[in-house]
Amino acid sequence: QSITQEVVGLFCMVLLTLTALVANTVVMVVILKTPLLRKFIFVCHLCVVDLLSAIFLMPLGIISSSSCFNRVIYSISECQALIFLNVCFISASILTISIISVERYYYIVHPMRYEVKMTIRLAVAGVIFIWVKSVLITVLALVGWPQGNGATSASRCTVYWSPGAHKNVFVIIFSIVCFVLPTIIIFAVYCSVYRVARMASLQHVPVPAQTVVPRHRSDSIASQVTIITTRNLPLPRLVPERLLGSNKAILTLVLIVGQFLCCWLPFFAFHLHSSVTAGTVGGGHGEMVVTWIAYSSFAINPFFYGLLNRQIREELARLRRSCLNRPLGQEICLSVSEASVQENFLQFLQRATCTLETHTSCISPSPRNRLDQTKMGFPIPGQVPEESS
Repeated sequence: QSITQEVVGLFCMVLLTLTALVANTVVMVVILKTPLLRKFIFVCHLCVVDLLSAIFLMPLGIISSSSCFNRVIYSISECQALIFLNVCFISASILTISIISVERYYYIVHPMRYEVKMTIRLAVAGVIFIWVKSVLITVLALVGWPQGNGATSASRCTVYWSPGAHKNVFVIIFSIVCFVLPTIIIFAVYCSVYRVARMASLQHVPVPAQTVVPRHRSDSIASQVTIITTRNLPLPRLVPERLLGSNKAILTLVLIVGQFLCCWLPFFAFHLHSSVTAGTVGGGHGEMVVTWIAYSSFAINPFFYGLLNRQIREELARLRRSCLNRPLGQEICLSVSEASVQENFLQFLQRATCTLETHTSCISPSPRNRLDQTKMGFPIPGQVPEESS
């Protein structure tokens, strides 16, 4: 049974590593090769961070977690390098997800402000902020480590191997900065996004003409049957459609927030419990399990933030057809206005607002058209009214 568990665990770790390598590489190449998709700068940065984690961090995690590598010995400097990569890449990945959430919030709630202020310079400043903050947190993790030519086994190369009380302080700061605060931001942002989508869904429901009270109503049996039938027929159709649209928006946001919590809550909860509880020493199978649950985020992120995007999927299909020398058929035409950063995310949530409208009015509206509709008297409830300069 122990050998079987070891083989299954090693297979899962290798599979996650390969998935992270392939998925992040594909999304990053598609974004970089398509000029109209290069505005997905934060999604591309998230793929870069996760790809670096799959190249450097996850293979070292396999060595530290599998009993097949029990004889591997790390020096102090090598163990410090592993801790540096671990904390730095985890911080950069989580902070990038937080910035993507804030960017989506501004695109939906403050569309005019987003169009004006979201520039390449601001995006580059955001990327620099992510790495500076990640490096500062990592330096804090390495303070107080022993000096010399000591060594430890690969399985014991964790932040708890360093003696002293500073590791407990670091774990608390690390959990607050890289998990608690980002979780609050993500919850607040997506709750606001859902509130806007729900208010728009309620506003766009057409008022049925049958609800207007007629001036003269006959008391005959035929007229009463007609009135009852007219009032009752739309209800089985309208109510499920409204509920279905609302459920789509809820499902989208629950998947995004739930994926983040499922991957990172066990990791930070374990380390907080190990640092706060007196006499508890980190390491062992518990730390290995929560660490690889957290590492699975590096393989899941490119699907949630990249391949679920309609434009990226279509461009990937076009590149695949061109590589296989197949006829492209109907080309995918992406206009400049359709190359916005969060168009796919808005279209996914907009299904909650378009369930009762005609099909032609809900086919892939561009962000610029939505902004024009907002100016022409169709505001989305919850959006902040702004004037373009």
